[in-house]
Amino acid sequence: MISVNLGIVAVVALIISYLLGSIPMGLLLTKFMGKGDLRKVGSGNIGATNVLRVGGLRMAALVWLLDMAKAIGAVLIGHAVGGAVFGAWCGFVAIVGHCWPVWLRFHGGKGISSMFGVLLATSPFAFVVCGVEWLIVALTSGYSSLGAVIAFCVMPVLGFAISYQMGWPFLAIALVALWRHRENIRRLISGTESKIEWKWKK
Repeated sequence: MISVNLGIVAVVALIISYLLGSIPMGLLLTKFMGKGDLRKVGSGNIGATNVLRVGGLRMAALVWLLDMAKAIGAVLIGHAVGGAVFGAWCGFVAIVGHCWPVWLRFHGGKGISSMFGVLLATSPFAFVVCGVEWLIVALTSGYSSLGAVIAFCVMPVLGFAISYQMGWPFLAIALVALWRHRENIRRLISGTESKIEWKWKK
């Protein structure tokens, strides 16, 4: 009976993690700030990078923090239910929710900021490593996607360095994120990827 109850609680935690991750922070904030429908401007993506293009750095930073926060919340819920590894899996489910939100007919963001939320909640060291790498690459090259792709490749290595069990949710997150960035990767290879403009506000 105890194991059945724990199983039910774990399923509920996963569902909550998905619903939490699927909240479209960028879309809601830009509409609230009078920037219109984020899906119809810039790249059409609801993530922080597109918010940067239409709303400036301050608004993008706020969306980034909110998207991180919902992933952190999912990790903490999972950790309370089943420990650190299950917390990481709940973070993964939150990222799935961010990328494929039920509220927007499964058309969501690309998961970068939510990924960093999972990293911060599960391994601050991995968060710092991937964060510094992303900042250096994004600032020097102008390509946020390039820094993100490299971080996705580094993330599983860091996960398996923490523990064999932790490596699997980290790998799952990296694979989902790489899939969501497949068009960016194609454009990076062809040299047609758009650079980001670091403007404080618009």
